[in-house]
Amino acid sequence: MPAFATPDAEARARQVRLALFDMDGVLTDGRLYFGADGEALKVFHTLDGHGLKLLARAGVATGVISGRACPAATARVKELRLPHALFGVEDKLARFESLCAELKLEPSHCAFMGDDLPDLPVMRRCGLAVAVPNAVADVRACAHMVTSASGGNGAVREFCEFLLRAQGILEPAKADTRA
Repeated sequence: MPAFATPDAEARARQVRLALFDMDGVLTDGRLYFGADGEALKVFHTLDGHGLKLLARAGVATGVISGRACPAATARVKELRLPHALFGVEDKLARFESLCAELKLEPSHCAFMGDDLPDLPVMRRCGLAVAVPNAVADVRACAHMVTSASGGNGAVREFCEFLLRAQGILEPAKADTRA
């Protein structure tokens, strides 16, 4: 159950054909770990990964639009087979709009989950804007839904299940137990 959802959040979720996510603070807890050789380390939650797989099996396209590029994030996205992985993006809105055009999707048929100010332009443009509870206040205020779980701790899974439930396909997606 989300911590907050606007009255039209479920109706918006029914229209979603593409779900996009920020990386740091959404798929991770937002903290940055650096090894002795300068490599960035990130922690991901398995529940979030399975939620993304549920979306893919249900026919909802998935991807990441992130301002940072990091081998750990790239490896996780590859492991999850997310088809749309955009890293090192300075202008998230421009990349979002170009992806919508490439996929022939209206922005209203897209969801974006974010946590910080660089995410706001996409959240204002997409059909369903989602925030984690540890997002900055401006992002939470813009969201149609705020998850109960924090970034990197099951928030993505919570959103995935909300979306699939709204579309009436959660139980069939869960019944398909492929990992």
